[in-house]
Amino acid sequence: MIVVTGATGNVGRALVSALAGAGERVTATSRGISGADVPEGVRHEQADLSDPGSLRPVFDGADALFLQNGGAGAHLLGPRDILDVAKAAGVTRVVLLSSQGVVTRPESASHGGTGRAIEDAVRESGLDWTILRPGGFASNAYAWAASVRERREITAPFADTGLPVVDPGDIAEVAAAALRTDGHTGRVHELTGPALSTPRAQAAEIAAALGEPVRFVEQTRQEAREQMLRFMPEPLVDTTLGILGEPRSAELAVSPDVERVLGRPPRTFGDWARRHIAAFR
Repeated sequence: MIVVTGATGNVGRALVSALAGAGERVTATSRGISGADVPEGVRHEQADLSDPGSLRPVFDGADALFLQNGGAGAHLLGPRDILDVAKAAGVTRVVLLSSQGVVTRPESASHGGTGRAIEDAVRESGLDWTILRPGGFASNAYAWAASVRERREITAPFADTGLPVVDPGDIAEVAAAALRTDGHTGRVHELTGPALSTPRAQAAEIAAALGEPVRFVEQTRQEAREQMLRFMPEPLVDTTLGILGEPRSAELAVSPDVERVLGRPPRTFGDWARRHIAAFR
């Protein structure tokens, strides 16, 4: 059985569906999960990664674990305790959803500090491990959904600075391969989209998928910072703005790993927009 943490997130939800569709036994877990959140036949258990003790019943009968890194709450996790509970239950394989920023932003407390510590815990766990390091998610565009629905407008900084954003569905498919098949132990998969995509171009892709014009308004860096501080810690805001506005060479690179694992090119931002356009209508 495979345990998927963060099962209601953009990657976790797609991963649960992919594993269930392949006939795997799956336990989906997150803080607020319910039967409505998972496909038929998938076991669901509420648990909190910041409370490793709550995971004991989740791991019952499991042999593999998809561990998401906690996102903005990563600093609250005790990864070694989580992995100890998993090992005690019989888990032998772990796939970690990490972040490209662990290596591209080593000076960042959230990426090079907390993120690196979680990776180190996985490497030193004694389990068969695989680490996934995606860049920016295409699904970050959900932040624009309300303004597109309400006034057909997208506001973002750094209008013409592109990054190779990755489709969370591709991350999920790579994770499924690493959980189900051999050849991934001890590997780090860097996951990106197929080409650089700017905020202005993403707005155009959303407009094309809608079949209606969408106005793009470029924010200043300070305007974006003030907006992001409403829901993100300040150090993470500053790191994110650095990636979006002054990406380093490694953050601009297109990785071959999605195609190497899946045997097909990674999907474009336009592909993602067309599949999820209902959120913007």
